[in-house]
Amino acid sequence: MKELKKAGQDLTGLFLFVLIIGLFLGGEWVKGWLPDAFFGGSLVNVITIFLSILLEAIPFILIGVFASALIQIFVSESLLQRLVPKRFPYLSLLPAVFVGALLPVCECAIVPVARRLIKKGMPTHLAIVIMVTAPILNPIVLLSTYYAFQNDLTVVIGRMVIAFVAALIIGALLYKLFGRQNPLKKRSHDHEHDHDHSSNKLMQTLVHASDEFFDMGKFLIIGALLAAVFQTYIDREAIVALGSNDWAGPGVMMGFAFIMSLCSEADAFVASSFGNLFSTSSLLAFLVYGPMIDFKNTLLMLAYFKKRFVLLLIAVVTVTVYLCIMVTQFWL
Repeated sequence: MKELKKAGQDLTGLFLFVLIIGLFLGGEWVKGWLPDAFFGGSLVNVITIFLSILLEAIPFILIGVFASALIQIFVSESLLQRLVPKRFPYLSLLPAVFVGALLPVCECAIVPVARRLIKKGMPTHLAIVIMVTAPILNPIVLLSTYYAFQNDLTVVIGRMVIAFVAALIIGALLYKLFGRQNPLKKRSHDHEHDHDHSSNKLMQTLVHASDEFFDMGKFLIIGALLAAVFQTYIDREAIVALGSNDWAGPGVMMGFAFIMSLCSEADAFVASSFGNLFSTSSLLAFLVYGPMIDFKNTLLMLAYFKKRFVLLLIAVVTVTVYLCIMVTQFWL
């Protein structure tokens, strides 16, 4: 039953991807078959924004999924553990951040890795630091953010600095609150797939990259469409008033980031489309909070971790990121 469900999800993702690319390549032919009234000004604007976000993001998605696949197949958790010392709880936070920065893995793919690290003996607060930094501080996300915000390096630098500082604070708070408690659920059986040690590493990499691409692609399509509809149909003056508010703007954008559940390799392109509507601090809130906590990785965490721990983690991340954004506003 689960295999049929997964096959259905894969086919849906493939269909959506082929449909979008087909509409882009054969748009003029499709337009000839549809009545002129169908292409009103607003709809054209939605399609234009949607496709611009999608087509800018796809190359970085491809780079990201292949890098993630290579990490998944060739890098073991035991290697990561050796890079992060356990003896000094607070001093170990810094190497944990750097280990996370070396892993170009999306926010949902890193959750099982964090779980395996905890199962193998890594302190919880260090595994969580790796979990929240891997999707945001890695070189691919830096490159995509730079490409999306070439004219505003404040966003590029701010995203990395705030994520770095916030990760250290989150790790320290979790150690203070949880110590060395084990937050994992007790499971009588384990459906998680460990590394396949068969000889065909290339095939494993391609399969993993393909699965992750279509999984990410669904959320990218939904996020890009929501962003396009939002900008086209919601009153622009109301958005500007909300986005320019120093207190409300960052909170609203953090909420958008949670709901949209975008891949961190692509979220900068969605954020840049809001550039004229929201303040820099609001955009930074979107770009820092989303890769750390969103709807889809919350569901995954609830499957692996105890509910109390997940809720506490969400609260710690939310408060920490929001306060970091508030402090950052003094320098913007």
